[in-house]
Amino acid sequence: MHTKTFVAAAVGLGLLTLSACGSTDTKGAADTKTVTLVSHDSWAASKNVIADFEKQSGYRLRVLKDGDAGQAVNKAVLTKDNPQGDVFFGVDNTLLSRALDNGLFQPYAAKGLDQADPAFQLDRAGHRVTPVDHGDVCVNYDKAYFDKHGLKPPRTFADLADPKYRNLLVTENAATSSPGLGFLLGSAARYGDKGWEGYWKKLKANGVKVVDGWEQAYYQEFSGSSEGKKAGGDRPLVVSYASSPPAEVIYAKKKPATAPTGVAEGTCFRQIEFAGLLKNAKNPEGGKAFLDFLLSRKFQQDMPMNMFVYPVIKGAEVPAEFTEYGPAAKDPATMAPARIAANRDQWVSSWTSLVLK
Repeated sequence: MHTKTFVAAAVGLGLLTLSACGSTDTKGAADTKTVTLVSHDSWAASKNVIADFEKQSGYRLRVLKDGDAGQAVNKAVLTKDNPQGDVFFGVDNTLLSRALDNGLFQPYAAKGLDQADPAFQLDRAGHRVTPVDHGDVCVNYDKAYFDKHGLKPPRTFADLADPKYRNLLVTENAATSSPGLGFLLGSAARYGDKGWEGYWKKLKANGVKVVDGWEQAYYQEFSGSSEGKKAGGDRPLVVSYASSPPAEVIYAKKKPATAPTGVAEGTCFRQIEFAGLLKNAKNPEGGKAFLDFLLSRKFQQDMPMNMFVYPVIKGAEVPAEFTEYGPAAKDPATMAPARIAANRDQWVSSWTSLVLK
């Protein structure tokens, strides 16, 4: 989610990532024994799981990473006539209509789709995309900062505009970042078409800081992340994911008793990430095999610890650390894909004018 770019989506700390055994050149893109995955920077999977795919399918996996989810989707659209690969992973519900309206994918009903929760199948009629994971974009807070200052952390969107949280929040650019866009859509879901701009005027007046992408926001600006502490991050509030706290615990050099970061549950927005077979894929059969693999129980249960997102197939187990330190939001904001499609570009344009200028 993701991101998660967390992805894992985005949100892993020190995650194992694969770049097709280190290959990032274009040589061999037409090789029918190689399947090329194009993704955002947060793609990650365990070596043994990828090895199983390669052994069972007979294809070698090659991975090309193309920045934050928003940037990766935009580039995929621009190169759709001569795509970089066979499968694209990382388009989420906030950007789905952009990919579909631009004819990015060809239909394919992946094996195992019947095991995916119907709530995550947002293109059930067309089968142009396959749901792979879900997660929640939420404001995270640095517990130590709030304890030190005797201040209760914010819980809701409204809290973030309170003067007592002035100059504390960093978020991502809604025009270039998937979590940034998710946070914007969450505010629109909360305040409506006529109210979200007024809300962002309050946030701007309250000193919200905007950076290009999740990695910069979380690893450089946020005081609560392990990397943020090293980078001198001084913002104790960041737009990240509900699964970021368990990542902080799992990847800590010395495992803390409790997560050093928390989640403002009233700020969460549900994201669903998809993969699809690119329309002009050079190896469509390899791409189909990989989409099937993404819905396999082995990959779905490997995914949480690598990309810090939740599975979409029924009955898939998640690590105990997720349940303890980062359960999915109980009541995240959601928005119908049709409403996102109808409003997203105008909202992002208005947001850019309002917040960045």
